[in-house]
Amino acid sequence: MVTMSTWPWGLLVTTGYLINLTFAAYPLTTDANCHCYKTNATSTNYFRQHKFFDFRNLQQYANTPPNPISTFEENAAAPPTSSYFDSNQWKDNWGIQTWNNTELMRLNNTDVNDATVPMVNSFNNIYIERSYDRNANGQTYLVMRTVRHSLDGPSTPYGSNSSSGFQSSVEFESKLTSYQFLSLRMLARTRGSPGAVTAMFTYRPPPQPQQLALVQEADLEIRTQDPPNFVQYTNQPAWNSTSDIKEATRNASMPSGKKWSDWAFYRMDWTPGQSTWFVNGAEASKINFQAPRNPSQVMFNVWSDGGSWSGIMGQGGKAEMQVQWIEMVYNSTEASGPVTGPWGDKKGCANICSIDETTQLGTPVLISNPNGGNPPANPPNSCTTAKYGQCNGKNWNGCKTCASGSACRYQNDYYSQCL
Repeated sequence: MVTMSTWPWGLLVTTGYLINLTFAAYPLTTDANCHCYKTNATSTNYFRQHKFFDFRNLQQYANTPPNPISTFEENAAAPPTSSYFDSNQWKDNWGIQTWNNTELMRLNNTDVNDATVPMVNSFNNIYIERSYDRNANGQTYLVMRTVRHSLDGPSTPYGSNSSSGFQSSVEFESKLTSYQFLSLRMLARTRGSPGAVTAMFTYRPPPQPQQLALVQEADLEIRTQDPPNFVQYTNQPAWNSTSDIKEATRNASMPSGKKWSDWAFYRMDWTPGQSTWFVNGAEASKINFQAPRNPSQVMFNVWSDGGSWSGIMGQGGKAEMQVQWIEMVYNSTEASGPVTGPWGDKKGCANICSIDETTQLGTPVLISNPNGGNPPANPPNSCTTAKYGQCNGKNWNGCKTCASGSACRYQNDYYSQCL
């Protein structure tokens, strides 16, 4: 399922101090009734549009996971694994990629690419799988997979003359290429063999592929060769021909002893001059250095190429990123209507909504309207927080009661979560 707003406005982001909300529950509403969305980080930001992609109850598309395809060419030509990926709700928003890295490998230029294994992206590596988790929050989830194929595979990828087998991977990117500032979230976990990277990121390519210094990209990456609680946060590029660029990247531990093999709520806020990442509501990293500036795409991938970043996956190995849902609020340069002024100006936000204060995941609540004040629907003691939302912590003045089926669990001094 996907929901989205179609409010036709231009860019709007404002930064200031977080204003604590009242204890009262806010009324659920629809995206059509929201003029902008206010987020609840340590600074307040406003965005014009909202999308929610829910993979938790797609039982009709959950077949047996597809077997890996043994040849490079057949991976490139593989059909979708289910009709879900032919549906308008998917195809109107996302495009699954089939590119490969053999041309880059032929350059034999480690300043551009140091891959040692040919890699091809394949429709065969993205599918809907049934969940067998205990106390699962849904019946299914989206799986993205990368597989290392054996030395004795029957094909040689496009004349690369590789004797190391090959890697099949997966990437999908947004059809919209004009995201300019957003708050992007997913509930996901990573599992599998060392030698893979799973990622959620924004991306604006350089004018020419070799001009890597001109790429604009904000990454959240998990490397399965890293310790099981490390996540990498980067404003690319993170290296050049002479050295790594230390200011561009951070490696941070997940909060409260969590591992990336656990389900976790990942969030990335791209705002003017800054990228900020959160895990389970706790701020994990903030980087101002070379933050993206211009309109970009949103992308997700799971890959390995035997290079220094991913590492080398053993023959027959595989790794997966499993995703329950993706949600974002964002601004786009393609939206029609007036640009409302400087970042601190929120003119046009007659109805202000929130996806952070909602009691129903994916559905916004109305937190203020032209009549002034906040529009609570219920008395203060009826306030509840949706599963995976914040329910307590230092300086927290929001809802402290969790929705039915979840309980408030301590994560750190500043964050407790409904789980």
